[in-house]
Amino acid sequence: MAVFTQLSDDDREAISVAYGIAPLTSVIGIADGDTETTYLFRSQRGEYIVTLFENGAEPFDLERAFRTMELLSAACVPCPKTFRTETGGATIRLSGKLVAVVGFVQGTQSACASPAQCFDLGRRLAQIHRTLMPASPEKREGLPRGPIHGALFPDNVFFLGDCVSGIINFRLRHDDVLIAELADVLVRWTMLSNGALDGERAEAILKGYCRVRQLQDNERQALAAFALAAAATFIAVSEGSIDLRVRAENAFLSAQSLFAARETPIGAA
Repeated sequence: MAVFTQLSDDDREAISVAYGIAPLTSVIGIADGDTETTYLFRSQRGEYIVTLFENGAEPFDLERAFRTMELLSAACVPCPKTFRTETGGATIRLSGKLVAVVGFVQGTQSACASPAQCFDLGRRLAQIHRTLMPASPEKREGLPRGPIHGALFPDNVFFLGDCVSGIINFRLRHDDVLIAELADVLVRWTMLSNGALDGERAEAILKGYCRVRQLQDNERQALAAFALAAAATFIAVSEGSIDLRVRAENAFLSAQSLFAARETPIGAA
């Protein structure tokens, strides 16, 4: 069930003072959801996204998300600017709810990204993987494993023209096999109604990714299987079991075809 927490004048003042963004010129409620309430705060200093977490959020998770965005921003990955309290905290509590503040991200979301946008999306995904990768990465069955975004879906990415202007929602960051997130991005951004991946857009994501981080041979070999798993999960969660097997198999076959019949496969060194 959707929730929306109304902020009193005192609440707004408390937030703006805590994060050093006062005085405010306007406050607009811009979104509601099951787990958070979001506002746009405006002041003479700029525009800010203020999020009240209704449940399920822990200070540790938000602190980690802030540190992730700060690290990625330093590596030129477009992320919201983080704002901390005078004591350096990422969050405060207001009426028992966690509050966090980040800078407003310019751009728009894209439900059907163009090939050019997909290329830059792939490039940014690889930047995230490379930047967050530890010096001695773990491997699972020979596949590189490390920190991933965890929810790089269309509602968490903003574009200005052909370029990614902002990536948000790093609260779900966790460690996984890197090729699994690449497969998930291919499915979420390019899957057609029959389950197959749109070849032009999927290839653009792969080319963008490999421009920054080359895939190992075993990653290329494993991609189709991870695409099948990602497609099956997405279809089951969002649409139920209708044609699940056929559509997931189509995702598998189209992911396989991305590397077929090429003298120099995408992602080859």
